[in-house]
Amino acid sequence: MDLQLATRREGDAAVVSVGGDVDNDTAPQLRQAIGTAFNDGADRVVVDLTETDFLDSSGLGALVGASKEHVGELVLVCPRPQLRKLFEISRLNEVFEIYDDVASALA
Repeated sequence: MDLQLATRREGDAAVVSVGGDVDNDTAPQLRQAIGTAFNDGADRVVVDLTETDFLDSSGLGALVGASKEHVGELVLVCPRPQLRKLFEISRLNEVFEIYDDVASALA
């Protein structure tokens, strides 16, 4: 499935909603969308993975790379157990704050 990205502002934060597959072909688009959100003035970027069907190591790398490139807070929304397990196996759950829903991530 193709990647769908949508960004919206919520006060000082931006929410980047990710749908579809994040893989070697699409991970650069995700990284760019996060960078654009920070460059547009967001202090906090929430990456909403609720509608993400697939995420591989390229996608994880894009998230890590984006968090290191920009000043600001990058947090994730990942309610799907199969995706959350990737963050636990890679120990990235110790790097990123991970929430079950966007409202909690914005609070």
